[in-house]
Amino acid sequence: DAATTVISFQKDGLRVLLLSGDRMQAVAEIAHMIGIPEFYAGIDPKQKMAFIAQLTQEGRNVLMVGDGINDAPSLLRANCSMSPSTAMQVAQNAADIVFQGASLAAVHTAYRASLLCQKLVRENFAMAILYNLLAVPLAAAGYVTPLVAAVAMSCSSLAVTFNALRFCRLK
Repeated sequence: DAATTVISFQKDGLRVLLLSGDRMQAVAEIAHMIGIPEFYAGIDPKQKMAFIAQLTQEGRNVLMVGDGINDAPSLLRANCSMSPSTAMQVAQNAADIVFQGASLAAVHTAYRASLLCQKLVRENFAMAILYNLLAVPLAAAGYVTPLVAAVAMSCSSLAVTFNALRFCRLK
């Protein structure tokens, strides 16, 4: 499912790269097979780290997916890193997230989950700020009774909670 995962990221407008220590012929064949136009072969762990450091210096957020011993330093250097549960133990220890199996679909699912989580957090902060900007001054000025203020605060908390539960609908 690597090709499907790559297409999903590309549809989201993201740049997908393949950095590998393998020979150019093998890397080019795999890259073309799964639809990655930008690939680099014969890259050692230090070069991978330097490549990721350059991307982060350019202001890019880097998600690194790796499964080998030589990927561990790069997994630590990336903004976020993932490794399959079938990977070498050192790669799993270096990764931020370890996903079950070898299917790369989990990588895109985690990305989508992070986007939804960011959206929900922003919405919840906006609701909390709006409540505090409206309700607190009214209560302080005595325009609402303590009972009404308490009920409004409970409703605000419920609204934030129900909004956060939308995360469970991620598919």
